[in-house]
Amino acid sequence: MEFGISTGRADTIDQIAHAESLGFSRVWVTDSPFIRAHMFVTLAVAALRSQKIKLGTGVAVAGMRLAPDVACGVATLNRLAPGRIFCCVGTGNTAMRMMGQPPMRIGPFRDYLRVLRGLLRGEAVDYTLDGSTHSVQFLLPEQQFVALEPPVPLHVAANGPRAQALAGEFGDGLVTGIPRGSTVPEALANVRRGAERAGRSLEGFHTAALMNVVMLEPGEALTSARVVAEVGPAIMTNVHYLVDWVRETGREPPPFVRPIWNDYMRFVEGLPAQNRHQVLHQNHYNALHPDEARFITPEIIRNFCLAGPPEALVEQIRELERQGLNQITFTPPAGQWFEVIERFARRVMDKL
Repeated sequence: MEFGISTGRADTIDQIAHAESLGFSRVWVTDSPFIRAHMFVTLAVAALRSQKIKLGTGVAVAGMRLAPDVACGVATLNRLAPGRIFCCVGTGNTAMRMMGQPPMRIGPFRDYLRVLRGLLRGEAVDYTLDGSTHSVQFLLPEQQFVALEPPVPLHVAANGPRAQALAGEFGDGLVTGIPRGSTVPEALANVRRGAERAGRSLEGFHTAALMNVVMLEPGEALTSARVVAEVGPAIMTNVHYLVDWVRETGREPPPFVRPIWNDYMRFVEGLPAQNRHQVLHQNHYNALHPDEARFITPEIIRNFCLAGPPEALVEQIRELERQGLNQITFTPPAGQWFEVIERFARRVMDKL
């Protein structure tokens, strides 16, 4: 099992270096312009100031940038840190929601992946913009402005079955969320369906999950103030996603969130309508709004997290590995970044 860490700050080079020294294999840099640093600026600094750790877009939001721009960004990074760069792209939630816009739909996202994959392979691809289609590809390879070798792996971020199938059709890997993206076997079944549709082999395919992790001290309860403060921001980020998903699809909320759903929706309706789209998402993985702390119940923590003392976490991770998961990534709360990753590395990763 590999372990990754997520960050969204351009001045966190000390954090990245520390994660590298602790044995984390990947850094995923987020892409939410109104609440995070610029993704490519952060990655460029990290590429020049780290040695071994893999660095990637986590997750580049398709609706924020044209596919050629993302291809150029990651290929430029591959010139700075050859062989350590990966590209992960998704339809986008928080970044798009904070502009009052929905994530990219599946049809356009499929074409986005087609173009991005082709460009990263150095191919000429048909590219359509504003109704006009032309062939595009990277030129002047001898000038070495960008590097397409070693190849940059393309990972697809997907929680729904159709998007997960696109990972099998176009991607070198899948990044999903647990529990939002269903179980590992269910997600991989969707991936295989896409791969079969494209006639592709899944040999070497990489499966990662963004997960919430809470490690209990001896005798500590899930109701402790430390636990609620540490894992609350990550749990509520998942709940914020589901608010928009339920409203737009008309579907019932998934079972893992139902214990708090009705009460939470009453809370959401009380937010100011004119900027609700920003207020709802502004604490994304960063802080727990005081009025939301009451929703972090023991049942919700168990539903949304890997939770337990270190030895229990080790067994839960081993089971996920048996199911086909290759990597776990999590986002520590901002004020406890060093403390959380060091405690996890020393007491869980070192046992695996």
